[in-house]
Amino acid sequence: QVQLVESGGGLVQAGGSLRLSCAASGRSLSSYAMGWFRQAPGKEREFVIAMHWNSGRTNYADAVKGRFTISRDGARNTEYLIMNNLKPEDTAVYYCAAATLRPYYVDPRTYEYDYWGQGTQVIVSS
Repeated sequence: QVQLVESGGGLVQAGGSLRLSCAASGRSLSSYAMGWFRQAPGKEREFVIAMHWNSGRTNYADAVKGRFTISRDGARNTEYLIMNNLKPEDTAVYYCAAATLRPYYVDPRTYEYDYWGQGTQVIVSS
């Protein structure tokens, strides 16, 4: 079992930055793909970014390319979502997730992810 806990959400003005954290317990994340998804009110959960920890292979949604990056701290078993140049349309609840079966593919589909955090709210004001 893997438990994921997100933190770092909040209110930020457009153009600003935030760093979200996803702390894992239960197992090392080193062989997994770790992803971030988001869900805005009235919309489906959508893929943001994912990284295969061992290889560093990364997949980005087009909407966040050039603005969002993902990093990891193996010693803390934590991954980070660094969000720059935030836009009002980035407003959503952000979830981290772990994919254990086919991590190398850093798949953007939600059903490929086995463990999910509880989410953290990000609000970007215009």
